[in-house]
Amino acid sequence: MSKNIMRPLSLIVAILMVGALSISIFSHNASADQINARSLTLQAGATDGGSKPGGTVNHYFQFSTNNSTSTTIGSILFQYCTTATGLTCTTPTGLVTTSAAVSGTQIGASGFTIVNSANGAPYITRTAASVAANTALKYQLTNITNPSTPNQTFYVRITTFSGTDGATGPQDTGNVAASTATQIVLTGIMPESLVFCTGGTISTTVGVPDCSTATSGAVSFNQLFSPTDTAIATSQMAASTNAGSGYAITVNGPTLTSGLNTILGMNSATTSTHGISQFGLNLKQNTIPVVGTEVVPTSTGTNYRGEAVPSSGYDIANTFKFTTGDQIADSSFGGAGGSDAQIFTTAYIANVPGIQPAGSYTTTLTYICTPTF
Repeated sequence: MSKNIMRPLSLIVAILMVGALSISIFSHNASADQINARSLTLQAGATDGGSKPGGTVNHYFQFSTNNSTSTTIGSILFQYCTTATGLTCTTPTGLVTTSAAVSGTQIGASGFTIVNSANGAPYITRTAASVAANTALKYQLTNITNPSTPNQTFYVRITTFSGTDGATGPQDTGNVAASTATQIVLTGIMPESLVFCTGGTISTTVGVPDCSTATSGAVSFNQLFSPTDTAIATSQMAASTNAGSGYAITVNGPTLTSGLNTILGMNSATTSTHGISQFGLNLKQNTIPVVGTEVVPTSTGTNYRGEAVPSSGYDIANTFKFTTGDQIADSSFGGAGGSDAQIFTTAYIANVPGIQPAGSYTTTLTYICTPTF
């Protein structure tokens, strides 16, 4: 009888011992503190965006030690897994950490070097030392190859150890999550471009010459023609192009005409003279007579290249000329090339002799801008 009684008692004692062991193990795991304020930022590498699938990038970890007591830290393990929790850890497909390095900028606790021999489980190590509670720690692991699957969430289990081998004396732990992301590839085409317009006036919008503001091309001289004074007028044109060899602008049309009567075009560049037949123009700011302005914005030889053609007769203040077909402006300042938009002001003069027949004198001028790509 005694033997039958002893066996159940032995079994009960054994069950109780196992139960006590299970409780002891559970209590040990539950006593570990969580690391706080933890995050993982995927940062761009030399050529790849931070979240690029399969990209070689930098992983920037930020976290704080527990807020209850100081912690001895000799190493910190970064274990990459496809799940946040569990007894096993599957390394994300395509992840490569065996070329990882730790940045020299280490905040909160420094002096770490990296051990990267186990793919997916690099750790940083140093001579163990105490770190105060609630200390912010920041480490950048460089030259890590992201998981290769697009839009994949992955996890890193961060654990601090008192030992220097990334395994001995676990202290605190916590998970962070990150994700690869399909890269958005934007494509746009800049075609061969020429923007050119003429009008009485052209204004700017947000500081940029705007052809939509061009006014009517019907322009009148400021006064009646007289042998004792010079009549003046202006018009404007704006030009820009991305042509590699820039643009050239020509003026085309007849001189001022009324029936069979004309005012002579100035075939050679000369000054304005009262009492003789003269019709001419230039692209300058003049003082005799006072008419016109310089090109705006001023040419820089880089993104602004427009100018009155040098030695054309249209590029010297107080000197005027008109021959149909002449090239009067181009984008050659600083070397031929494309130019952002500029506004040219064309200054016109008309002088007449006392015997000039009465009449309404007009001309229709056509400006042609030709880019060379």
